[in-house]
Amino acid sequence: MKIDPGNLRRLLGVVLLVAVLALLGLWLAGWTRFLLTVALGESLAVIGVALLMRAGLVSFGQGLFSAVGAYAVAYGMRLWGIHEALLLLAVAVAASTLLAVAIGPLICRYRQIFFAMISLAFSMVLYSILLKFNTATGGSDGMEVTAATVLGYHAAAKALAGVYYYLTLACFGVALFATAAYYASPAGYLARAVRDNEIRLEYLGASVSRETFRAYIFAAALTGLSGGLFALAVGHVSPTLAYWTKSGEFLFAALLGGTSSPIAPVVGTVVFESLNSYLSAYLPNVWQMALGAIMLAIILLMPRGLWSLYERFSARHAA
Repeated sequence: MKIDPGNLRRLLGVVLLVAVLALLGLWLAGWTRFLLTVALGESLAVIGVALLMRAGLVSFGQGLFSAVGAYAVAYGMRLWGIHEALLLLAVAVAASTLLAVAIGPLICRYRQIFFAMISLAFSMVLYSILLKFNTATGGSDGMEVTAATVLGYHAAAKALAGVYYYLTLACFGVALFATAAYYASPAGYLARAVRDNEIRLEYLGASVSRETFRAYIFAAALTGLSGGLFALAVGHVSPTLAYWTKSGEFLFAALLGGTSSPIAPVVGTVVFESLNSYLSAYLPNVWQMALGAIMLAIILLMPRGLWSLYERFSARHAA
């Protein structure tokens, strides 16, 4: 059996990145490792947003699938008594994917601001439901997510954060490789062609609706997994996961990192979460203004995102 060299390089790149992060987790302080756990988990949602942007679709409501994934984990524990983390994450991905299959044919008919507004509307509908039906959802207080087992292993309280870090890292590695493979596949190139000229793509015999729907489903699965990982790591879910500001954070991080590589949104998410945490700690009165100013400067100076620095460096050394 012949191995595709491109897939082999992508796999080796993902393995190297995961190995570096795994070693990093051994000596990081507890709060820093928790911050990185949350950032890696949320980076999957940002990758989903960037994936849609490559197809010319800007989602203002990706928090919808993050909330569905997170609440699926909470309900999986409460209603079905599932306490195995991998099963709970599978439930989160399945729930978000099924929802995307149900609403995708409607949303993917639209483009530009119409796609953005309809995706936002669906997310805000879920936010309202989570708030109003407080007997089932906990209302604004949300729901608690108790400690889960990983492959049957019951971690002690002190070791639980480390276990969740490596669980998140494993899921991150698999999802990143799948995204890299999608980017390099014919479907990935067709999705990018939708953004460039979908009329010409139709003349070539490809189905624009099928490619946009496929990208939408993939992005929803990644975001549902992100929500499930967030629920396990934080131990609590609330309706704010479906609120428009959460979707705005995903979109902002995607713009910050860029969309030219699957790793670019990861860089954007880690930088965004780090700035958010450090500025709120050291500049508690003006941290939002400082964050906005830094983000604005980065976007104005590097409109293609932080990943463009690496691309310039690689191009310079290749020449």
